[in-house]
Amino acid sequence: MKSIFIPYNQAYKERILEIFDKLSLRGFTMWDAVQGRGSKTGEPHYGNHAWPTLNSAFLLVIPDDKVDALLDKLHEMDLKTEQQGLHAYVWNVEKMI
Repeated sequence: MKSIFIPYNQAYKERILEIFDKLSLRGFTMWDAVQGRGSKTGEPHYGNHAWPTLNSAFLLVIPDDKVDALLDKLHEMDLKTEQQGLHAYVWNVEKMI
């Protein structure tokens, strides 16, 4: 099993949920309003008067064999609108109950 953390511009929410549905990924945790700034490019997302945009984030735990399909779909979407902001980080899951 792998854990995938996906911080993204709020504009992507519905498109990401569609990807989850297409790949039959049901379980996730979502944070609606998170702040951040990309490490290389893009504008800060702080939710204030100077930088009004906010991010959201998903956390999923999925089988290893679904990881590449999810990352490929997210990468395709990110390439079309890179300035929006989308990342995905994958960790091993040691145990779960």
